[in-house]
Amino acid sequence: VASSKEANFSYIPKGYTVPDDVDYFHFTSNNTIYGTEMRFDPDVNVPLVADMSSDIFSRPIDVSKYNVIYAGAQKNLAPAGVTIVIVKEEALGHVDRAIPTMLDYRTHIKKGSMFNTPPCLPIYSALQTLKYYKEMGGIKEMEKRDLEKAAILYDAIDSSKIFVGTAAHEDRSIMNVCFVMKEEYKDLESEFIEFASSQGMVGIKGHRSVGGFRASIYNAMPKLSVEALVATMKEFEKKH
Repeated sequence: VASSKEANFSYIPKGYTVPDDVDYFHFTSNNTIYGTEMRFDPDVNVPLVADMSSDIFSRPIDVSKYNVIYAGAQKNLAPAGVTIVIVKEEALGHVDRAIPTMLDYRTHIKKGSMFNTPPCLPIYSALQTLKYYKEMGGIKEMEKRDLEKAAILYDAIDSSKIFVGTAAHEDRSIMNVCFVMKEEYKDLESEFIEFASSQGMVGIKGHRSVGGFRASIYNAMPKLSVEALVATMKEFEKKH
């Protein structure tokens, strides 16, 4: 229905129309590669389907708006190996072609999610994480913490003389903060990666398809770690 390809996917398209004759409208709420995020539940006149793998449990969701929400657990819930699916019963069974048994959600519903051998460790980890979220005050509290962490990092980027953010301000992800060196400092990118590594900051290299830097600050990342990254960035800037 819309794209921001012309701007290197740096913003979420606005003002588009979803045609009435489509079977469903699908979106991925958080773009981990380019650092944009849809932090709202779209109002559409067709069934709504969402992949929330990388930002589920980072904000309250109006589940009633969706026919299907699905998410890999490995960002905000548990180790990889388990998947969450929230599906309306009325969305099931509308398939007029043969599909593999494993791909029919009704198979898993009938068998209590144990049609095949369940991955016990990720499921148990998910249970403990959900208990923790409740103890912390629920998803509203997690969102408050996530917004605070992201603000610390984005403020540092926006006030920097050498770093610059890549996503449009109003569409910035609070899970994946993407940034680069300003044009005149581009040749310092690899040096910063090395410097950051020497300070214990690992995994901040941007996705291989876009370069630059990416700080993934999912729910499990404490504010202290974000502050440590900011201190590292400021120290590097002082040197140059």
